Amino acid sequence: MGLDDLINKGKDAFEQNKDKISEALRSEQAEGISDKVLDGAAGFAKKIAPDSVDEKIDNLRDKADGHIGNE
Repeated sequence: MGLDDLINKGKDAFEQNKDKISEALRSEQAEGISDKVLDGAAGFAKKIAPDSVDEKIDNLRDKADGHIGNE
């Protein structure tokens, strides 16, 4: 089985389960996990980046959060 076969099987699996995947990404559990991950990533980025980009980091964090979870 080649890489193309694996990719096609992955695409097929996604198509068959995209409603379930979408539902899972919009769940309360996904919201809690994503908040922790995004907060951690934003906090790390703020530590290593200049203070002048903190607002941009927060905006990116909020935008990403809007795509995952239920809030």
